[in-house]
Order: sequence, then structure tokens, then C-alpha cells
Amino acid sequence: MMPPPPSTPVHSPAWHSQPVAQALHALSVETGMGLNRQEAARRLDQYGHNSLPAPRRRGPWRRFALQFHNPLIYVLLVAGAITFGLDDYVDAGVIVGVVFINALIGFIQEGKAEKALEAVRAMLASHATVLREGERHEIDATLLVPGDIVLLESGARVPADLRLLRVKNLRVNEAALTGESVPVDKDTIPVTEDAAIGDRSCMAYAGTVVSFGQAQGLVVGTGQATEIGRIGTLVGEVPSLATPLTRRLDVFARQITLFILVVGLITFLYGYVVREMPTLDIFLAVVGLAVAAIPEGLPAIVTIVLAIGTRTMARKNAIVRRLPAVETLGSVTVICSDKTGTLTRNEMSAVRVMLPAHTLAVSGAGYAPEGGFHCDGVSVEAARDEALQALARCALLCNDAQLKHDATTGWQLVGDPTEGALLTLARKAGLEPLEAAAAWPRIDEIPFESEHRFMATLHHDHEGHAFVLLKGAPERVLDLCAQDAGGQPLDRGVWEARMESAASAGQRVLALARCELPAGTTALSMADITPRFTLLGLAGLIDPPREEAIAAVAECQRAGLRVKMITGDHAVTAAAIGRQLGLNADRALTGDAVAALDEESLRRLALETDVFARAAPEHKLRLVHALQAQGELVAMTGDGVNDAPALKAADIGVAMGHKGTDAAREAADLVLTDDNFATIARAVREGRVVFDNIKKALLFILPTNGGEAGVILIAVFAGVALPVTAGQILWVNMITAVTLALALAFEPAEPGVMQRPPRRPTDPLITRVLAFRIAYVSLLMIAVTFAMFEWELARGSSLEVARTAAVNMLVVGELVYLFNVRHFTASAFAQDILTGNPVALWMSVLLIVFQLLFTYAPTMQQLFHTAALDAASWLMIVALGLAKFLAVEAEKAVLRYLNVRSM
Repeated sequence: MMPPPPSTPVHSPAWHSQPVAQALHALSVETGMGLNRQEAARRLDQYGHNSLPAPRRRGPWRRFALQFHNPLIYVLLVAGAITFGLDDYVDAGVIVGVVFINALIGFIQEGKAEKALEAVRAMLASHATVLREGERHEIDATLLVPGDIVLLESGARVPADLRLLRVKNLRVNEAALTGESVPVDKDTIPVTEDAAIGDRSCMAYAGTVVSFGQAQGLVVGTGQATEIGRIGTLVGEVPSLATPLTRRLDVFARQITLFILVVGLITFLYGYVVREMPTLDIFLAVVGLAVAAIPEGLPAIVTIVLAIGTRTMARKNAIVRRLPAVETLGSVTVICSDKTGTLTRNEMSAVRVMLPAHTLAVSGAGYAPEGGFHCDGVSVEAARDEALQALARCALLCNDAQLKHDATTGWQLVGDPTEGALLTLARKAGLEPLEAAAAWPRIDEIPFESEHRFMATLHHDHEGHAFVLLKGAPERVLDLCAQDAGGQPLDRGVWEARMESAASAGQRVLALARCELPAGTTALSMADITPRFTLLGLAGLIDPPREEAIAAVAECQRAGLRVKMITGDHAVTAAAIGRQLGLNADRALTGDAVAALDEESLRRLALETDVFARAAPEHKLRLVHALQAQGELVAMTGDGVNDAPALKAADIGVAMGHKGTDAAREAADLVLTDDNFATIARAVREGRVVFDNIKKALLFILPTNGGEAGVILIAVFAGVALPVTAGQILWVNMITAVTLALALAFEPAEPGVMQRPPRRPTDPLITRVLAFRIAYVSLLMIAVTFAMFEWELARGSSLEVARTAAVNMLVVGELVYLFNVRHFTASAFAQDILTGNPVALWMSVLLIVFQLLFTYAPTMQQLFHTAALDAASWLMIVALGLAKFLAVEAEKAVLRYLNVRSM
């Protein structure tokens, strides 16, 4: 009878240090039997399901309500409520309508992003094969409990944290957890209690994948008690950061709200005390001033610009989870990237072949048999190189992996990545697996085991000749070789020097050898593996950097961004990959070194170092925080569970959607569907375009608001009639925001957008140059509007006609200014004025139609108190608009003369 199970949580860091019998006893399990159904059900109630808690999501109502969380929106809502209380229903309705439309746009876009991520998450499903009551059962992995005995085989995903009970040639790919790109050998021997995760050879952790072999494992941790769950807890403890855009817009909103309130109070007191205006009149004037000064269209335009950037990035294989993340990528100063699967392909490739007489470089990356062989830069015809053919034949035949080609997914590996690299090498040498297997069939084999560190296969050639092919660790294979393939006695020193050369380049080295056996031999045993083999050569393998990642890193560096590689892989391998990527890899900092540094030293070295190796999740978190403490804006990319805490802590997290883990995707702001670092460079470019277009929208909207507010201020302080009413101002703001400002969201990139350094995180949203332009254009708007208003009154027009002319002057002034602002400082007469942004042309036409309705439609005349204009009025409006356009172009020419290229 089984002893009672433990009543305390079983998650413990010491399972890897306990012998098999002790672990079984601790969980009250009999080997070979597993749990019975009743006990499994009881433990499921006790420990809960084997799943991580679903991330807390904001409900739709809360998400919609948060769209109104902005000081500018608060002021508008208060103004709308007061206006409604004064029975001015038209103005109140327009104010509330603008605010509601803005909220609706943001709400819909955030919902689309969440749905896109749900689709990615839905692609994952998990089952497990368990031993219960002595029988095998396939169950949902969420039903696993501590004490279950799980059966693993090649290709299976480990469903929970397991203490291994039995293994047969087991190798597990732990890249998602540790960043180690090569599968690690597993056994059942306990290790020390303080062993790092990557060194716990008797454990198999949830989320990792079996590359080769079979095993039985005892479930010792489920759900949040797994190593993945621990990292999930780390993620939960990391607070979400505000983005640069939200920080800048929040500061700007508070500043402009305070400014409007102060100016409004001064205006009210002046009109009421000094001018002795009626309370209602001065209050309506102040409401008009607030409505004029508040850029109520700005939140909507920013949201639309971000949404368009989101759509553009989705076409370029990036799903944006949070809208401001688009712009944040354009602001980052440092990109910290995981290595395996992000900068590299996560596909082992043979890159060097060391034969007795020469060394060949192998081109082509991944499992696609594309590429060739080169000696000192000269292409080598593989079919004519007998030594290469002999080594390739051994790599092909002494191999259990398979490569399958699919038109959609390309070449896919079934088996061990190292064997997949050798299989691809043989294909590049012109060998076909089926033909080779038929010509030299396998009779027997000795599988790879960690004890002897090699694999051997017995073959014959249909003519009675038998031979053994051997591959394995070079030190072990060299011990078994007497000569090389050139017939010369083995010079071990020379071969060891070649091994060290490959290892120093971060390559994993395998040795391949052959031995003839007596004719008719049909069985292979360890007794046959004696020091009589012929060494065919060595193969250097590595998980190579993506070609597009090398180009992307270079582009990021030209754009002034620092790229840093943070990986769980070995320092030598990390440095070698770093050099190939163009990083400064002279000094690679390890996780242990990071842990030993104080905060001040870490901040200094974090800036100076480009390559970090053997990094655990805690180390990645510290590095991100150290860089942020130095004022850097950090983007973190990754695909593994071990990347999740740093992804969330970074200013922007970028996860891989295809090969990435669920934990990484949940923690990220951006998910790349093609798992390609090169998409980061495109996203950075798009982020810069988005921020430029937001600044152009600011540059367009704020002078308009400044001009309108200035017109009202001057009218109040001068004691003259208001040139425009509050309702007319809201019409101008809404109609130009919907048309002209929206057109700026479609502006293409400024020239040299990826040749300029990133913006400093401390830079204000409104720079000095930008503020000067806003003030200058505001004054021009005030001048032409008052000129038009007074001109109409001087020629005897009614107040309604004069105000209608003033409103149309404001709109025409904005219309011509749109073509000024499309380029920060470049001339508006550039070649792309008509072709660069066709949306601007269509929106201009639409605006003209709206203004004609505003001026001549009877309903609009009653609603906004407008009147028809004659030809003379239109000629004056066009003339003043053209003069304003040329005045802004003159200012831009001065900026070009002063070599000011951006704002």
C-alpha cells in the first residue's frame, strides 16, 4: 500500500540532487506502476491543473473607459458639460462627438491586437503520455500531477518538470529555457544542489523538447511550481513601463491643460473686471478660447497614426500588441537580443570540413541543401574531391535524422539538430539519402551514448565487403584512429590544433572515421571498436547567424543604435557569433560575472559590452535595468521562456511568434511572425516614420489651435467682436483633423530616416525649433484671419459674412500649411508634392467640399450661423493663403541655410 502523499507543495530546487529511489519515495510512487486514477484525481484537486494562470486582461468596458484617461479629454468633457448646461446643445454635441470618436478608434485598434495574439496562442496544444496503474495513457497535459510517471520520446515536448528515472540516449533541446542551441545529453545521476539549470542532467523541464532518445520521468513540478512557472512569477513582478510617447504626451497634455486653464482664468478676470463684459458673454468667450486652444483632435490623430503604423508593420510580419509600441521602436537607443532563434536560425549547420590535406569552408545555412564548398575562397567541385566524398558518405550513413521538404514550411528536421547538419552537409556534397542507403545498407549499429560518446554503424556494399562508420566527440574518435584518410600515421597534435581553431570560432567539432571489417560480418559490438580506424576528417558545426540579421545589425548601428546579444549559450560560441554579426566581441561577459558585479560596475560594463553569455533570467533583468539606469531606451528581443521577464521589463519587448514560446509572446509588446531579427530593423524604421508623422501632426494642429486661440484672445483684450464662435472653431478643428491632419498619417519616410541617431529619451516632445515654427505659424494664422475679418467689415459685410470669411480663411490657411508641413525643412516644391502622398490630395478635395457645404448649405448656415461669400471674398482668401504659404517656405529656407534638417 502506498504511503500518504505529501501535503505541501512539491516544488523544490533539490530534486536534481536526489537519487531516483528517494524522489520516488518522496512522492509515494511505485516505479513501473504510476498513480491510480483516484490518487491522480485527488492530487489534481490538491495541486491544481498543470497550466500557468491566464494573463489578466482588461475587459472591454474598462479598455473603452481608459481611452478617456487624458487631461485634455477631461477639460473637453467639462467644457462640453458646461456648454450643455448653458443650453448650447450644438457645441456640446460636437465636443462630445469628437471625444467619443477618438475613444472608439483606440478601443477598436486595441481589440484587433488582442485578437491577433489570441490566434497565435490558439495554435498551441499539448498532450502527455503517462503511466497510470501500470498502463500507458495519453492525457491532456494540464491534468498531470506531481507523482505521475511520464514517457518521453523523440520530438515530444516535455509537459512538466521531470526527475528522470530511466533514459536511453536522451538528448533534450533546452534552448527555450537556457538559450543553449545544442541539445544536451541527459542521464539519471544526481548533481549538486547548487548546479545551474543548464547543468542539471537528471532533469527535464517543462517547455523543452526531446531531440533524440527515450525516457521515463517523474513529475516533480506542475503549473506555477515548474521552472517556467517561476519565470512567469518573475514576469508578474516586473511593472509595465510607460512608453516614450505616452510619457511625452502625458507631460504635454498636463502642460497645455495648465496653460489653457491659466490663460482662461486671466481672460475671464480681464473681461469681467476690466472690460465689464456680461458674465455669460465672457464665459462663452473663455469656453471658445478653451475649445480653440485644446487640440481635441490630437489623441485621435495620434491613435490613427499609430494604427496605420500597426497595419504597415503587420504587413511586414510584426503584430503590435500595444499601440504606442510602434513609436517606441523608433525611440530605442539599445536593442538587447537573444541569440538562439533570433539572431541565429536555431538550425545547426556544418560550416567547416577539415580533411587530411586541406580545410574547406561550407556555404549555406540551415537545413536547406543549398550552398557549396570553398578552399581559400575558390569553389571546389564536391564530386571530384574523394576525401570530401568519403567524409560526406560517413556523415550521411552514420545518421538517424531525416530531412523533409514541404512547399509551405521548407526543409524540416526530424531528429537531432547535429545529425541534421551532417545530413545537409552530405546533400550539399551531392549525395542522396535513399540512393546511399540502397548502395550501402545498414546491418547493425551502436547508438550514441554519453558513456562512450560516439555512434557506430555497420554497412556492406552488396559485394561482401563490410565496414564500420563512426562519428562522435573528436577526442574519443582520435583515440580510436591509427591513420588518416591520406594513408599517413595520425599526427594527433596537428589534428588537435585544427580542433582548437574550430572551437575558438565557436564551432562544435565532430570527428568521422571508417574501418574495414572481415567480409560477411553481420553484427557489430563494442569489441569491434578498437584503435584501428581511419580518420576521414572533422566537421565544424554552429548555429549560424541569419544573413539578414547581419545586415539588420549593420543598419541599426548606422542608425545610431547599440545592439547587444544576451544569451544562455557558452561564452566562446557567443563571442564567435557576435563577431560574425559585427558586434564588439573581444570581451564577452558571463552571467556569473554579472551576478558578482555591484550596480555601478554593471552599469558601466553594460554600456561597454556587446556580448553576454550564460545569462539566466535574473541576469537579463539586471542588464536591462542597468542600461535603463544609464538613460538608455531598451528594446529586448527573444523567443524563449528565459527571455520573458526581460521582455516585460524592457521599454519594448519583441517576441518571436513562430518558434517563440507562449511566455515570451505574453510578455512582449510586439510579436514577429517570421522570427527574424531583420524585421526589427524594419520596425525601427517604421517607428521613426510614425514618430515623425506624429510630430508633423503636432506641427500642423498646434499652430491652428494657437491661431484660433490668439484670435479670441486679441478680440477679448481689444474689446472687439469675436471673429469666430466656439461652434465654428470646433467645426474647423474637427473637419481639419478628420481630413488634413489625417493625411499626415500616410506620409512616407523622411530622407535619411535611418541615418540619423535616435532621439534622446530626455528630449521634449516640443523642441525649440518645433516651438518656434508653432509660434511663427500661429502668428501668421492670427494675422491673415484678422485681416480677412476686418476687410469684410470694412467693406460693409454683416458680422455673419465676416465670420464665415474668417472661418474659411482659417481653413485655407491650414490647407496650404498642410503642404508646408509634409517636410520638416525640405522645400514644399519637391518632386513628390503631388505623388508622395496621394491621400493629402484627396483629403484636400474633401475639405474643399465640406467648406462649400459649410458656407452655402442652408442647414449648415442655420447650425453654424454662416452666410454665403462672393467672388471677391474668395479671391482675398486665396491671396492671403498664398502669402502665408510663401512666408512658411521662407522660414524653412532659413532653417536649411542653418543646416537644420529635422525637428
